[in-house]
Amino acid sequence: MILSFSLVTVALAILLLLLYLEGVHRSPVTRMQDLTGRTRPVDIDAFRNLTDPKEDEFLRVNLCPREFRTIQRERARCAMDYLRNTTHNAVFLLRLGEVAAQSADPRIALAGKQLIDSALRLRAYALLSRVQLYVRMAFPGTRFSYGRLADNYQHLSGLAGQLALMQHPTQAARLSSLL
Repeated sequence: MILSFSLVTVALAILLLLLYLEGVHRSPVTRMQDLTGRTRPVDIDAFRNLTDPKEDEFLRVNLCPREFRTIQRERARCAMDYLRNTTHNAVFLLRLGEVAAQSADPRIALAGKQLIDSALRLRAYALLSRVQLYVRMAFPGTRFSYGRLADNYQHLSGLAGQLALMQHPTQAARLSSLL
């Protein structure tokens, strides 16, 4: 009985993950200009600070337990906002990569495929990180490693910048301000 319940739970979790990765809404993004007004800026350094285990340990040592729990909950909420912004932007970059992957130019098609892979990887990892952040909000003393979520987003942004440079060199500089 427990085994069948576990299998059903895992199957539902996989289905939800696939739906999450596919995205409920198809975004009509076919070119770099379509990103204007749709993306949300992400401060990578602040995001890294919020998910840094060394910073958590510093706060744990220097604050009383009650203050530490309060601060950790607030940091988790802020990290959740950054996480929402990164996954929001990843949806649009995924769509942009899909269009680029159809290009006749093999360099642009390859860059589009790399953008797709990176966006999907980020979204999958973000789902796991979201669960960890909810647990951290409920139990601020828990220790999690968020791995390289900020690095993954920075890599995704870099791939988008390379694609923009190939397709629209004059507008590539604007992309960094959008992400």
